[in-house]
Amino acid sequence: MNKRNFYVGMSMGLIVCGCAALAMRPRKKRCMKSAVGKALKTMGEVADSISDTMGW
Repeated sequence: MNKRNFYVGMSMGLIVCGCAALAMRPRKKRCMKSAVGKALKTMGEVADSISDTMGW
């Protein structure tokens, strides 16, 4: 067996598996409202933590 043939076969296998993995991955529904809500909740918690630390 030629090493070049081995490398070509391995690279083709990796490419095919990568394409199959991309095709079969689950699609995520991104809800903008929930992302904004999570960001605002986190900012509120950070502000509360800072105000508690400073003793306000």
